[in-house]
Amino acid sequence: MVSSPSASTGLETELPMSLAVAVLMDPIGAIKPAKDTTLALLLEAQRRRHRLFYVEHSGLAADGARARARMAPLTVRDDPADWFSIGTPEWRDLVTMDVLLLRKDPPFDNEYLYDTQLAELAQREGVLVVNDPKSLRDANEKLFALHFPQCCPPTLVARDAALLRGFVEREGRAVLKPLDGMGGRGVFQANADDPNLNVILETLTNGGRTLAMVQRYLPEIVDGDKRILMIDGEPVPYALARIPQGHDFRGNLARGGRGEARPLSDRDRWIASQVGPELRRRGLLFVGLDVIGEWLTEVNVTSPTGVRELDAQCGLNVAGLLWDAVAARLDAGRGARAT
Repeated sequence: MVSSPSASTGLETELPMSLAVAVLMDPIGAIKPAKDTTLALLLEAQRRRHRLFYVEHSGLAADGARARARMAPLTVRDDPADWFSIGTPEWRDLVTMDVLLLRKDPPFDNEYLYDTQLAELAQREGVLVVNDPKSLRDANEKLFALHFPQCCPPTLVARDAALLRGFVEREGRAVLKPLDGMGGRGVFQANADDPNLNVILETLTNGGRTLAMVQRYLPEIVDGDKRILMIDGEPVPYALARIPQGHDFRGNLARGGRGEARPLSDRDRWIASQVGPELRRRGLLFVGLDVIGEWLTEVNVTSPTGVRELDAQCGLNVAGLLWDAVAARLDAGRGARAT
């Protein structure tokens, strides 16, 4: 398990070498700075005197085998009214960067796929891409959990409405969701006798043309959907339980859930131990595991969140852990090239 540096660990007097860091993210002007994990990562990078560059989704290109980006110098502040300044953008080769952070939210569509392929060109030139672009393509956030069946509740993935309905009928109550959503978007709960079940299945499968997932309903959701943050395969010692509020069964913070930090349970640590080595092997440095009760339900690899809440409630510096892991990966890469 990783130990978390606090915001006052003495690192100010012994900072690592400055890195050039580009971040591909959704529009920075539209984020909620008090809650935004990407901003937390950038604030810590800037505290370490890394140089930041902002790249919009439209700003990636390839000139032959050279990955390029239209990037602008970026300064960030921990100020909810004035959290960033952007300089003049210009096209630059991505190989001039040490690190490229891919922090674009789902859905995982063709354009996102193309972005990972362009990022892979930069990776081939020695840029550390976080998370690894090939692994982002391979590790669908819903399906990747199925690589660890010992950790998961009963689950079925299909396009066939009859198969999906049969699962709901066997379980009596189930949760149904698309494979490309985030933040609880498009997630349904249904009983076997729900008069809307056929409509839900038609909607999720697009009339039998799109894969959908159905999982056993886990009543422990009332106590929270826990987000366990993993840094290079190791868990942060506290999880953020997203607790449903009002009449909504979803705990996602984007759907009004309340975030409450909790120490990891023995079962949480066991799940992390099952998943962590594979995350590390695939270059997935920053990942969020979703755990309800005793069961792993999702593995979030594109833009996991929860850092701001855990830092505030537990006195952690989760972003510091990630940048330590980035520095270790870069050092290992330099050592490998030197030999």
